[in-house]
Amino acid sequence: MKILGLQKLTLLDFPGRVAAIVFTGGCNFRCPFCQNSSLVLAPQSVPEISEEEFRQFLRKRQGLLDGICVTGGEPTLHADLPNFLASIRDAGYLVKLDTNGTNPDMLESLLADGLLDYVAMDVKAGPENYARMCGLEVSENSPNLSLRQSYDNRKTPVTLSRCEFLISNTGRHLLESIHRSVDLLKNSDIEYEFRTTVVKGLHTARDFEEIASWLVGCRAYFLQAFRDCPEVLLENHLFSAFSDEEMKDFLKIVQKKIPQAALRGV
Repeated sequence: MKILGLQKLTLLDFPGRVAAIVFTGGCNFRCPFCQNSSLVLAPQSVPEISEEEFRQFLRKRQGLLDGICVTGGEPTLHADLPNFLASIRDAGYLVKLDTNGTNPDMLESLLADGLLDYVAMDVKAGPENYARMCGLEVSENSPNLSLRQSYDNRKTPVTLSRCEFLISNTGRHLLESIHRSVDLLKNSDIEYEFRTTVVKGLHTARDFEEIASWLVGCRAYFLQAFRDCPEVLLENHLFSAFSDEEMKDFLKIVQKKIPQAALRGV
């Protein structure tokens, strides 16, 4: 596993646990509001942390940390993720995985093998708005979806059939994959949460009406405010955070069907 970042302490990312965060590179989305653009667009340019260095870190932190958060990028794109998570658990740590839910086969395997203790899955938007939020767009002259050239400076966009996304060179239906991952977590025995980063300029109330219907019955759902930073993927963007009152209004919409939904970072 290529480790492209290590935050040695977090009290926030693994609920109820003292943890560290490991960052992987590469992603199959180009979300314009992504705050880890270097990991998504140019992982080869990010200094790598050797697995031996990481193993030494795990040994030194035994008894001080409860768990390790594995994030990205999108960790489930890496075929060696199961072995990597197994090594973390073998060292005595709990494992939290952050994922966009596009690889339900990997998620199902990790759950079946008991390699996960907590999963945080991003739900980018309501189904109608999903492609746009993931950095895909529908051409006016074609029903096809393609990665926006401006997001990763591609000379030729990657063209996909409607509602399909390439995952490990295999065509998959984007929303079907997301739905399947949602169902896997809702029917699992581990702790999990769904979460949406709420971005002014991209989200509307309609998104949260759709999300509430989609995630009804889930155990935990959070709305978190967008935070601007130099690493945001789309340069010269006009995105911003909604006001606290606007966030509360979105929460009220969601709580009609998911009463336990909550705001995070507001």
